[in-house]
Amino acid sequence: MEKKLPSAYRTFAAEHPRVIQAYEQLSDACLAEGPLDRKHAELVKVGIAVGARLEGAVHSHVRRAREAGATADEIRHAIRLALTTIGFPSMMAALSWTNDVLSGNR
Repeated sequence: MEKKLPSAYRTFAAEHPRVIQAYEQLSDACLAEGPLDRKHAELVKVGIAVGARLEGAVHSHVRRAREAGATADEIRHAIRLALTTIGFPSMMAALSWTNDVLSGNR
């Protein structure tokens, strides 16, 4: 399955291929340097994106978590865990962004 990359990312990659190559190598190295498998790493990244209130990153990591084998229930659980840390409105916003991806709208 071909990755659906945002147009801004594709444009940046075309203009700065060495930067993107180094960025992707760093991402791969960070994953490889620990015991988490890709699915669990993506669930952690979903949580980080939620806490930082980064809608695009939530979309991206929800897609990646699904590709790595996470179920919709596991992803939504990861989002709900943020409730007591970031508050109800922020958690609900993140859940909405997640549901956009899970419903195929993003």
